[in-house]
Amino acid sequence: MTPVVVVTGGGSGIGAATCAGLIAEGMRVAVLDLDFDAAKAVAAGDAFSCAVDVADEDSVHAAFAAVHEEFGRVDVLVANAGITGSPQAGPCHSTPVSEWDRVHAVNVRGPYLCARAVLPGMLERGSGHIITVASVAGMIAFPGRCAYTTSKGAALMFARSLAVDYGRLGIRSNAVCPGMVHTPMTAWRLDDPDMREAMEAKVPLGRVAAPEEIAEAITLLATGRLAYMNGSAVVLDGGWTSI
Repeated sequence: MTPVVVVTGGGSGIGAATCAGLIAEGMRVAVLDLDFDAAKAVAAGDAFSCAVDVADEDSVHAAFAAVHEEFGRVDVLVANAGITGSPQAGPCHSTPVSEWDRVHAVNVRGPYLCARAVLPGMLERGSGHIITVASVAGMIAFPGRCAYTTSKGAALMFARSLAVDYGRLGIRSNAVCPGMVHTPMTAWRLDDPDMREAMEAKVPLGRVAAPEEIAEAITLLATGRLAYMNGSAVVLDGGWTSI
């Protein structure tokens, strides 16, 4: 049976590139995004699309009910939706509580709510794979980005917790940890030549990644070809964290 894969944050960046890769692999794909127009554009008649606010329990419930009505099951969840936070989300002492909560609502509660939505079906079938898109920021602290770094550390440990709790029940969980990727979320920095040069100077490969390069790893995980991988953090950062 052709796997059904749900991608949150599928309307742009890494999510959109992942959806394209999964569709090319012949999988049945559900593109979920807060921006429904963006989700529909990525789906483009080749996939199912649905609006979702991953931080809102009712929205997640409605979205996954729609996916289940369309496909009848979810075999793979790619929990990709995420935010870095506004410029206010900086060092701890100057980050407003509301901004801290907003970042964690999307980056931590989002994967949790989406996993809760698919786990009952996966448990019933005794199979499934949850792929959480975390970040190297969950492994090393990004200066001045306390809320984001903390949230991605939590997302990484959430993926590992799922691996430990559900591996024996046939459900795998892995995280993908990108370094700096040129997406709409990072364009404010990387479209500035000086800021991009400073960033690329830190990367042994001498460049930032394209979304498609991260999507290739997610797609490979989703195919099930790495069947013994569970609880792993796949780092794709051009060697940045090796320095």
